Amino acid sequence: MDLLNFASTSKLGLLEPMRRSESMAPPLLIRSSLSVALITVLQYLLPGLLIGLLLWGLALYFDWPFDSFLAGLAAMTWLLTALVFRPSQSYTPELRFNPARMITSVFLRWFALAIALMAIGYLSGLSENYPRRIVLPWALISPFIAAGTLLVLQLMLRQVALARQNQRSAVIVGVNMSSLSLARKLTHHPEFCSRIIGFFDDRNMDRLGPFDDFKVIGRLNLLADFVRREKVDIIFVSLPIQHADRMLNLLDDLQDTTASIYYVPDLFVFDLIQSRTSEIEGIPIVAMCETPFHGYRGVSKRMTDIGLTLLLMIPAIPIMIVIGLLVKLDSPGPAFYRQRRYGLDGQEITVYKFRSMRVAEDGGQIIQASRDDPRVTPVGRVLRRLSLDELPQLINVLQGRMSIVGPRPHAVAHNEHYRGLIKGYMVRHKVRPGMTGWAQVHGYRGETAELSQMEGRVNYDVEYLRNWSPSLDLKILLMTALVVFWDRKAY
Repeated sequence: MDLLNFASTSKLGLLEPMRRSESMAPPLLIRSSLSVALITVLQYLLPGLLIGLLLWGLALYFDWPFDSFLAGLAAMTWLLTALVFRPSQSYTPELRFNPARMITSVFLRWFALAIALMAIGYLSGLSENYPRRIVLPWALISPFIAAGTLLVLQLMLRQVALARQNQRSAVIVGVNMSSLSLARKLTHHPEFCSRIIGFFDDRNMDRLGPFDDFKVIGRLNLLADFVRREKVDIIFVSLPIQHADRMLNLLDDLQDTTASIYYVPDLFVFDLIQSRTSEIEGIPIVAMCETPFHGYRGVSKRMTDIGLTLLLMIPAIPIMIVIGLLVKLDSPGPAFYRQRRYGLDGQEITVYKFRSMRVAEDGGQIIQASRDDPRVTPVGRVLRRLSLDELPQLINVLQGRMSIVGPRPHAVAHNEHYRGLIKGYMVRHKVRPGMTGWAQVHGYRGETAELSQMEGRVNYDVEYLRNWSPSLDLKILLMTALVVFWDRKAY
């Protein structure tokens, strides 16, 4: 059976690759995305800024006015360096940290940039306005400043990204040449941020051969329980493709977990020429179930969340103050309501809302709000109708617990109920929950009185994971604005 056909027809809805037309990045999930996002921004902006300040300092040293020509040169250089020195979209090369290669790359790029600036100056006739005694030393010193700056930022990036909280625990299913080689390479290359716990295999130890320092944890029928209990992040499946039925049953057992799943084909048995696969240090892998926000995608998503949240907080803060006072005046109790919900990778988080009911349920059984629910306060009814009770979740977004767009988080009690009824329910937790989502703008908002309604919501959530792009997030935000005013399912 062809591997892609196998993946797309399997029982687990997310098993088809997220984007078949796109080369898959290594399984690097940067959890310290705020720190990495800030360093990434500095990688774009700081070299050009310092090079511009160098030009200003040289003009000051030579007692030359920093006129519009020099200011224009500084601005153009700043824009070009943001493009020329931009960081890699895959963070793994950045984390390898080869200073000699990086410095050589910076000098070559600056040389190309300097030639481009000279060509622009010559063709535009502006080159005569730039004093050589300033421009020449500036052009010679600038690559040293750029290289030093990027070297320091790369060290900072490596320190943050390789921190313990970014390490993902991993198990490997099947013992063979490919899986053993993969385990060795992941162990010797910390930039992949993966820690191998051990292997699962149905064969006896005496049939497995040399095993290095790795251990066999157990047979395949113990895998799902182990992954749930130990909260394993990644599962590498290295079973022969001819055992498709066996693999399908295994993957079916893993649907109630939030682990990322990769298939490792045993290509050592083939004589391949010019093969094209995604790989980790030469070991081919295929993503079968993974978050769309690995590597630079997670960083760009986090940067967007922070930017949008700070922008929204400007009008939201005075509105939230007024709402808090109205809630306090309307009924006894706190203005804010905290509820335990599941977040990224099924981890428990605390979500903030304005209190819209006379009760604050957060136990093992939570009754969903229904139309004309007597528990809803008069002010709360208006807040729920316009989704204004969700405004405090902007704080959750800044904390990194939630995102602006993503699957809506459910109460812990509801999660535990539905994960046993809906296959693949926990897959929606491969991303941070959102204040609004693909399911909500398609009518799956409010009470889910029937199982089919929750199934529809989960299907849209999985579709969001499969097709995520920045443009899809923008589309959801625009559709949300319409839904808030026209939808009648919020009560």
